[in-house]
Amino acid sequence: MVQSVELLLDERSDDAIRREWNYLAELGLPSQARHAGASNRPHVTIAVASRIDDVAEHRLAALIADGRDAGSWRFPESVRLGGLVVFGGSRAVLARSVVPTAALLDLHARVHEVLADSPGIPPHLHPGHWTPHVTLAMRARPEDIGSAASHLVTDLHDVDAEVSAVRRWDGDARADWLIG
Repeated sequence: MVQSVELLLDERSDDAIRREWNYLAELGLPSQARHAGASNRPHVTIAVASRIDDVAEHRLAALIADGRDAGSWRFPESVRLGGLVVFGGSRAVLARSVVPTAALLDLHARVHEVLADSPGIPPHLHPGHWTPHVTLAMRARPEDIGSAASHLVTDLHDVDAEVSAVRRWDGDARADWLIG
């Protein structure tokens, strides 16, 4: 099952993305609003692996704390949510892009250094191949993607979001917790 490291957004930005989720759901289109689990919230996935052991878990916490405390590097305290992006296939994903900054890419690379020995990291999440985003809809038919994009684009504005926390998701235990 999936293990992930995710950036959570401040309340204002979280609300903005949830409004987009709800708008899509109200139109009868695929939307993350349809996933009612307590852990379902807007986020930016930084890393995924099939297993993250306790040693890596502690190293992740230390890394995040060091960056937030202005130690040897700077944690990205904010991100900009940009335009729409589509990840294709017969069941596509519609997302808000996250503008990659030097600080965000540095965090991503540092997290992947910590997780280098963790199994099951998808190639598209490795540094140099990752597209940061916040998912709006998953498993959508291509025609639904077009309809969703055309409805959203008329009122789409960049969102300057604060990073409120770093979360670990354990898909095996179906549990999440904050780190760092």
